[in-house]
Amino acid sequence: RCHRMLSTGHGQDEIRPGCVEKEESARMTRARRARIVATIGPASREPGQIKALAKAGVDVFRLNFSHGSHDDHAAAFKAIRGAELAIRRPLGILADLQGPKLRLGRFADCSISLQPDQPLRLDLDTTPGNDSRVGMPHPEIFRALQPGSLLLLDDGKVRLRVEKAGDDFCETVVEAGDRLSDRKGVAVPGGTIPISALTDKDLEDLAFALRLGVDWVALSFVQRASDMAELKKLVAGRAACLAKIEKPAALEHLDSILDYSDGVMVARGDLGVECLPEEVPVAQKTIVRAARNRGVPVIVATQMLESMTASPAPTRAEASDVANAVYEGADALMLSAETAAGKYPIEAVQVMDRIMERVESDPRWPGLMDAEHAGMDDVDADALVAAARKAAEAASTACVVVFTTTGGTARRMARERPLQPVVALTPSPDTARRLALVWGLEPRLGQQPATLEDVTEDAVRHAVDAGLASPGQRVLILAGTPFGAPGAANLLRLAHAPSIR
Repeated sequence: RCHRMLSTGHGQDEIRPGCVEKEESARMTRARRARIVATIGPASREPGQIKALAKAGVDVFRLNFSHGSHDDHAAAFKAIRGAELAIRRPLGILADLQGPKLRLGRFADCSISLQPDQPLRLDLDTTPGNDSRVGMPHPEIFRALQPGSLLLLDDGKVRLRVEKAGDDFCETVVEAGDRLSDRKGVAVPGGTIPISALTDKDLEDLAFALRLGVDWVALSFVQRASDMAELKKLVAGRAACLAKIEKPAALEHLDSILDYSDGVMVARGDLGVECLPEEVPVAQKTIVRAARNRGVPVIVATQMLESMTASPAPTRAEASDVANAVYEGADALMLSAETAAGKYPIEAVQVMDRIMERVESDPRWPGLMDAEHAGMDDVDADALVAAARKAAEAASTACVVVFTTTGGTARRMARERPLQPVVALTPSPDTARRLALVWGLEPRLGQQPATLEDVTEDAVRHAVDAGLASPGQRVLILAGTPFGAPGAANLLRLAHAPSIR
């Protein structure tokens, strides 16, 4: 069995079982466990740039539906699949839905000056505003307000305190800020806004993204579990669903949100608008720990290497920020403006890659990461995975090979954070691409084994071809019978890599 690329009936190419030289296959193996998500934008959507980003270390590409047209995203999707063919490594594609954008109306003179304690009325009147009132076309916000509530405008640059509120207005006073202009965003810290996280635009974008065949869908403005339940129902298994935690209300309902989430993102940008600065690192720790306990992939995002939008090198603080997320054991770190609109998209990925590798070579890294080690559920599959992790600690074990159909067994193995490389073998291209986001996994496509001999032969062959095992080294195999049945991990086997002729 060897590897080649075949075209599907949908006009897209896929990685399929069939002949790749050993050296080429080995090159597609990452030297780190943490993964990199990069946002596509004007600075990176050309096919050559996307291929270069993939070679530099990107594992998952983010299509940000807050910007760009459907044609832009379709072209980027095609280029990513082309890059996947070129580097012969599964690449994930994440569609990030915009979510509801709550904004002020317009001013007669485009903007106003503000003074401390200045009164400012917000209402549903669409007449252009002035220095005493302005429209805010969101009755749902007024219904969530009460005296003492805070309104944060323009990413927190302007702060208003509510003194009186009704169904169609609120009277506020200015607490901070000196200028306010048209259409600035509005946030209500600590409040749950009674609106769906899916707008009409999101529904159109979601349908388009699913037609394309994206691997992950991220939902913005998640406040409660029902938001994710709605998304899961609409997606209906055609992609994995990821919750962006960017509202304080979501933190209050984090456990129930995770019940409906295949992945989660620490969206520090919007979270930082509604939370005090000192609360954001605590929120990050809370989300990462909760996700790791569940075995749910977690992305840390926003301003990871922000200065590299204009500089070829990051600040020392940014390098430490990236490193800390790796020490926490986050599955992936995300680049936003750095790759979407920055001057140095390739360099940003290379820098992040180097920081990740350096942290993972630190002798203190395993202990610090293991401090967040997840507890085990009382199920047979978890017991088997825990035994596999223990067995993998032997110095003679080169790597672990997990046979997985839907990805569940591979994610359970990743939750244990083994230090040995883990090859996730699956017959499903969709599963392989979704697993590209998960910590420590090397997803590969292989045929569904029919016998125990096939399991052993395929595991050893893929481990050697990926450059993860040398002849004579031990390969740990995790699989399930009957073969191909989801969630049936019940087999742990040791094999040794023979001399390959």
